[in-house]
Amino acid sequence: MALIRHFIAGAEAPADGSRPDRTGPVYNPATGERQHDVALADTAQTEAAIAAAKAAFPAWRATSLTKRADVMFRLRHLLTERRDELAAIVTSEHGKVLSDAAGEIGRGLENVEFASGLIDKLKGEYSEQVSTGIDVHSVKQPVGVVGCITPFNFPVMVPLWMVASAIACGNTVVLKPSEKDPSASVYLAKLFREAGLPDGVLNVVHGDKEAVDAILDSPDVAAVSFVGSTPIARSIYQRASASGKRVQALGGAKNHMVVLEDADIDAAADAAVSAAYGSAGERCMAVSVVVAVGDVGDRLVPAIHSRLDALKIGAGTDAASEMGPLITGEHRDKVASYVTGAAAEGATVVADGTQRDFDGGGFFVGVSLLDHVTPGMKAYDDEIFGPVLSVVRVDTYEEAVELINANPYGNGVALFTRDGGAARRFEFEVEVGMVGINVPIPVPVGAYSFGGWKNSLFGDSHIYGPESFHFYTRSKVVTTRWPDPVHSRIELAFPGNS
Repeated sequence: MALIRHFIAGAEAPADGSRPDRTGPVYNPATGERQHDVALADTAQTEAAIAAAKAAFPAWRATSLTKRADVMFRLRHLLTERRDELAAIVTSEHGKVLSDAAGEIGRGLENVEFASGLIDKLKGEYSEQVSTGIDVHSVKQPVGVVGCITPFNFPVMVPLWMVASAIACGNTVVLKPSEKDPSASVYLAKLFREAGLPDGVLNVVHGDKEAVDAILDSPDVAAVSFVGSTPIARSIYQRASASGKRVQALGGAKNHMVVLEDADIDAAADAAVSAAYGSAGERCMAVSVVVAVGDVGDRLVPAIHSRLDALKIGAGTDAASEMGPLITGEHRDKVASYVTGAAAEGATVVADGTQRDFDGGGFFVGVSLLDHVTPGMKAYDDEIFGPVLSVVRVDTYEEAVELINANPYGNGVALFTRDGGAARRFEFEVEVGMVGINVPIPVPVGAYSFGGWKNSLFGDSHIYGPESFHFYTRSKVVTTRWPDPVHSRIELAFPGNS
């Protein structure tokens, strides 16, 4: 069976260098079949990748901003040209439908485009004559070797959110993707190399906790970026920051969608279905709770329910499919447990996707809708990360905001209303990092940054966009005094920027 290998110093690591006891299975979620094995790095292999990144850092940080931008422009071209091929890789290992995989690549491309403007983003400041004959200026310099640890649900987008910015800023990278769908990261590393990135600037190691711990503990890693569940995000933040590293660790979510009584019910129902069940709910920005205010639930729940039977669930390679399988059989069973236990906790099971049968194996589950859910129920308290939508009913707008602000997560939230005053008040009062008004999944465009509040983020920097350039650089302030110049020469050639 083919082995997915590490990518270190510009080449795939030899297969015979992988320990037989340090491999894991990679499944096709649509069939349940084991299609590859993946090498799992031990501490020594991870340290080799870190050493390669450290060795490449001096030359890369000295590379002109223009040449770095050239790499980003060429990478954008290659990603656009090979989007279909990369999307097929994502679908084969993650299971999401091809259109969703292509959309993921498009959102990753946004940050590549943003990073292409690095010359403007890395400008410092200058003040002359702060004292007699003395000037002061600031510069932004790379931090060094960066560890990027990414989740299974977006095997292209999230690595591009991290890696493009880190490399544009002059850092070198060790990327540790999810071992559940690792091929896309190796493909990205090869595209970077084809775009002109020098060997060792981007390295990919596959692995589990042993590889992660090696990154967190290495004295040669200056910063760590992570996206995953809240317990692991908290642990990574504590461990890495304790050793002096700069850390951004994005955790879990419980995203609410508030529907006021004046909302367009059809638009709200369409949005709830799209945001709850897209990518089988395996999105950190998926809507998992609809908060129905007043009597709107009596109209909204039937409207949502009426749309569920028409959803096409099947293999991601089938053009008719709108939703694919979950990533593993274990995760499918965990998601199903929230539905099967909901009635015993007092919820109303309006639609039970666990009862749907699917042919041909695979890790499929149908979509589920739960009504009359309340805090304290597992379906409300936990991040399910699957196609389960809960409806919580409250009497007033104030109760809705209080419910959201009391939740330990603060990633994304949406409000559906026709009332501009209520919308303005909501965005002012709600304690959540990303807010959508009649937009169910408010992922910011590339010129802004992505990240939540409370237990959805550990660290003070959001991911991609402007805040990523802050995270992956550190400022240096220089105070200068110079005597009058005594050396000069004539140079008639047009000044270059190399």
